[in-house]
Amino acid sequence: MTILFYVGMFVASVVITLAGCHLFTNGIEWLGKRLNISEGAVGSVFAAVGTTLPETSIPIIAIFFGASREQMEVGLGAILGAPFMLSTLVLPILAVLLLLYAKVGKRTATFKLNYREVRVDITFFLISYVLALTCAVVPSRLFHAAVALLLLGTYVYYMKLKFSEEDEESEEGGGELEPLLFARRSPKPSYVLIGAQGIVGLLGLVGGAHLFVTAANSISAEMQVSPLILALLIAPLATELPEMSNSFLWLYRKKDRLAVGNVTGAMVFQGTIPVSVGLFGTAWTLGPTALATMVLAVIAMGLTLLQTVWSGHWRPWLLSGSALLYLGYTLFLYTHGS
Repeated sequence: MTILFYVGMFVASVVITLAGCHLFTNGIEWLGKRLNISEGAVGSVFAAVGTTLPETSIPIIAIFFGASREQMEVGLGAILGAPFMLSTLVLPILAVLLLLYAKVGKRTATFKLNYREVRVDITFFLISYVLALTCAVVPSRLFHAAVALLLLGTYVYYMKLKFSEEDEESEEGGGELEPLLFARRSPKPSYVLIGAQGIVGLLGLVGGAHLFVTAANSISAEMQVSPLILALLIAPLATELPEMSNSFLWLYRKKDRLAVGNVTGAMVFQGTIPVSVGLFGTAWTLGPTALATMVLAVIAMGLTLLQTVWSGHWRPWLLSGSALLYLGYTLFLYTHGS
C-alpha cells in the first residue's frame, strides 16, 4: 500500500509538472510576443533563467548560509551537476525524441534551428566553463574573484547580444501562437495576466520537481535502491525537470529554437552565474569526481559545437551519442565508488 501511495505521488508530480510546463511555456511565448523579442532570446534567456532560478537558490543557500563542509559540497554539487546533466543527457534526449516524433509522423527528423544562435550559446558556455576549470588548478583567491567578475560580465554581454537579435521564422514553422490560457478571448493579453500565468506555471514546475524528488526518495528507500544511483540518476533528473519538460513540449510543437535555446541558454546561465557564486563563496577546490563532470560537460558541448561547424547542422543520431558519456560515467561511479 505504501509503495502504491508513493507511485501515485510520482504520477501526480509528473501531471503537476506537465501542467506547469504548459502554463509557463504559453506565458513565456506571449511575453516574447508582447515585447517583440526573438524566439532565440525567449528560449535562451527568459525560459532558461526562469527555470534555473529556483535550483540556483540551492548553491547560494548551501554556500553562504550553510554551516558544514557537507553543505558546502552540496552547493558545489548543485553548481556542477546541472551543466553535466544538460550536456550529456538532456540534449541527447531531445535528439532521441526528435527521431521518435518523426517515426510516428508528428514532424520531420531534422532540427529547424538558427545554428548561429546555437554556436553563440555553446561558445559562451565553453569559454565560461573552461575558465572555471582553470580556477580549479589555480588556487589564487584573487584570480578566482577576477574570473567570477568576468563571468558575471560575460552573462550580461550574452543577454545584450540575445536581446539585440532580430526574430526570424523557422523553416518548418511552429504554428500560430495559441491564446494565453489565463485570457483565452483576449487578442492582446495584459502583462499582468502574462506574468501571473508565468509565475503559476513556474510554481507548478518547481512544485512538481520537489514532489518528484520526495516520491523518488521514498520509493528508493522502500525498494532499497542504492543512494549512489539515487544521487546520480534520480535527483539530477528532478532538478532539470523544468528545463526538460519545457523543451520536450516545444520540440513536439515544432518550436525548435525555443526547445534547444532553453537548454543551451540554461547552460550559459549555469556556467556563469552559479559558478561565480562558487568562486566567490568557496575555495573552489574540486575533487576528481567533480572535475570529471566538468571535463565531460566540456567534451560533450565541444563535440556538439564541432558538429555544427563541420556540417552546419546537428544530426540527431550523432547528437544523442553524448548520452554515452553520462551512462559511462554513471556506470564507472557505480562500480568504483565516488
